[in-house]
Amino acid sequence: MEIQPMTGALGAEIHGVDLSAKLGENVVASIRAALWEHQVLVFRNQKLSIEQHKAFASYFGPLHVHPYIAARPIDDAHPEVLRVVKEKDDRKVFGEKWHSDVTFLEKPVLGSALYAIDTPPKGGDTLFANMYLAYEALSDTLKGILEQLIGVHETAVPEIDPVTKQTIMPMRLENKRGEHPVIKVHPETGKKLLYVNATYTTHFKGMTVEESKPLLDYLCQHAVKGEFLTRVRWAPGTLTFWDNRSTQHLPINDYHGHRREMHRITIET
Repeated sequence: MEIQPMTGALGAEIHGVDLSAKLGENVVASIRAALWEHQVLVFRNQKLSIEQHKAFASYFGPLHVHPYIAARPIDDAHPEVLRVVKEKDDRKVFGEKWHSDVTFLEKPVLGSALYAIDTPPKGGDTLFANMYLAYEALSDTLKGILEQLIGVHETAVPEIDPVTKQTIMPMRLENKRGEHPVIKVHPETGKKLLYVNATYTTHFKGMTVEESKPLLDYLCQHAVKGEFLTRVRWAPGTLTFWDNRSTQHLPINDYHGHRREMHRITIET
């Protein structure tokens, strides 16, 4: 297995591993160690069935079933596999703002394995941000303040189409609110990281939304500075596996007129 770092901030391409095959314990351990070190792992030129995709993800933990009704599974037999599709005439993308996945849950998920089925000829990349670096770049004074704060993470308010007045994203949820320290310690690496995001963190516990907004806005902007980022360019057969607890990600919506289909499996801790 060859590991090729992508940028100075985070991310690595992994070569020499066929994810469709049964992986030995040493290979799984090496991938897990690489994930904790590099946070985002990219595997190219894979050929995976749905079952093989699930088998790979299962090496790292139980598979998660997404609570959004709008996040549709690929079929009833595979509720853990989300079919993330943007058709050529669609304007919106799934997860269109910076976020970590499902932080509104009480227990954060380990990560996700996103597999590309159909990609545009150009565009449709995904940005990832390193929350260890975001924490480290804060002043000591601000770190001390943030150590005392709890972030409240909630599901987004349903969107209403301005023309049809219909709900775009219905909200049937198993959980819709989680509370997490703003400064978390990663359970595997023991490193401190910044844990707020623009999609789900609504305010600080014990403070109003209005009181929280100036600091929360600053932190969300700070977290995604250019020096904390890497960029994944997709092609059919690319699988990206990321540590959801120490990263945020953003799908770039720059490919109107082209179709993009991905299959995502999220892994619980």
